[in-house]
Amino acid sequence: MKWPSDLIPATLQRRYKRFLADVVLADGSEVTVHCPNTGAMTGCAEPGSRVWLSQSDNPKRKYPYTWQLVEVDDQPVCIHSALANNLVGEALGSSGLTELAHYRSFRREVKTETGSRIDFLLRSEGLPDCHMEVKSVTLLDAEGCGRFPDAASSRALRHVDELRGWVEAGQSAVLFFAVLHRGIDRVKAAGAIDPAYRDALARAEAAGVKLLAYRAEITTSEMRLSHSLPVSVD
Repeated sequence: MKWPSDLIPATLQRRYKRFLADVVLADGSEVTVHCPNTGAMTGCAEPGSRVWLSQSDNPKRKYPYTWQLVEVDDQPVCIHSALANNLVGEALGSSGLTELAHYRSFRREVKTETGSRIDFLLRSEGLPDCHMEVKSVTLLDAEGCGRFPDAASSRALRHVDELRGWVEAGQSAVLFFAVLHRGIDRVKAAGAIDPAYRDALARAEAAGVKLLAYRAEITTSEMRLSHSLPVSVD
């Protein structure tokens, strides 16, 4: 995935109201930018951090700049969580995910019989349908481990339970962690932050939900999923 335009460096002043951040551009001017991440962004929103922005030429946008990357401990991190699904879609389309290469087709944002939406529905003749949810991981602990979630999340908990339900109904399910922090070398549940999620994840894995994690290679010109990482509940 290539960025839509050359990314613009800036310095973060503060993030607030979930969707907004104030930054200082290289010429010293201060602007308010859109923050495309509704999570806690723990460790990724420290004032003074070096950040990179994209710029839209849409005259209807109130905030033409969008915050895309932040530098954390000299490592690039993508804070635009919705891009995780784009990265996974690209990798599926190019058969870049070895563990899922046996599926021949996929659809995105599929409405299920329960009325919810699944990020990806994977299909191949002779195999049960595979329901896959994607989560972006940017929280890094002191040991180089990525943790999810970075705040207690009833939505993430519901998704895990839904995946377990699909497996128990005789289909397949995958929980895919897209690691958008180049300093992370493995992924685990953040039990200290959300013990209910950790327990639900353990139940889902025991039922047969497959856990996968891939790390993205991130530069100011492009981003792509590169290789798998170990993932576990604890």
